[in-house]
Amino acid sequence: MIKIATWNVNSIKARLEGVTRWLEQARPNVLLMQEIKCQTEAFPAEAFEALGYHAVAKGQKSYNGVAVLSDQPIEVALEALPGDEADEQARYLEVLTQGLRLASIYLPNGNPPDTEKYDYKLAWMERLGDHVAGLLASEQAVVLGGDYNVIPDAVDCHDPSVWANDALYRLETRKRFRRILNLGLTEAYRALNPRSRAYSFWDYQGGAWDSDHGIRIDHFLLSAQAADRLASCSIDREPRGWKKASDHTPVVCEMSA
Repeated sequence: MIKIATWNVNSIKARLEGVTRWLEQARPNVLLMQEIKCQTEAFPAEAFEALGYHAVAKGQKSYNGVAVLSDQPIEVALEALPGDEADEQARYLEVLTQGLRLASIYLPNGNPPDTEKYDYKLAWMERLGDHVAGLLASEQAVVLGGDYNVIPDAVDCHDPSVWANDALYRLETRKRFRRILNLGLTEAYRALNPRSRAYSFWDYQGGAWDSDHGIRIDHFLLSAQAADRLASCSIDREPRGWKKASDHTPVVCEMSA
């Protein structure tokens, strides 16, 4: 089995102890990280190499940033999502490792709606769709994991009315997400857990964690060649309850080798 996890760590500097603790406990073959919030050269690769992982990162100062760890060598394919050379936000890292083509994705939040931030989110999703179409045409085993900042359906949030006009749940957001899926991708968690209500993010405010008022916005999207090998997909809630936790928790996907 190949065990792949995705986790928005919300600052690798602040969460390094928790991330290394989880790696030692869960031992995924691959970890896709988002929101590392550091420049590329400041990413603490040595800490992960000490645990037996190869590490690559694409960061920027204070914001965004994505990284990939693998217990096998990593070849970097892309450090940015194609389609807008002027876009300098570090949100996409595509690699070859474990015999797979994987990407760590930090899709824009888009809030507040009715601003240029939402326009940027929708445009980014269009670019992602265009790139996905090319990836699927290659007929490779492709795994696109990350924080998509998309609540796909009502079952993926504790109270849909609270999120009705949020950029994560707006109808146009969900339509764009569905359009990407309809290119030929499988959303791993929902494919294996069709009726399950489970969350991957709980806000720091309002007692969201203690009340289990969460949302599911961290997803794995798989090409047909990867989906054929899908064995399990689960959400590991435990790290969200740790001291100095990220507001996200790992999502774990297992595939046959």
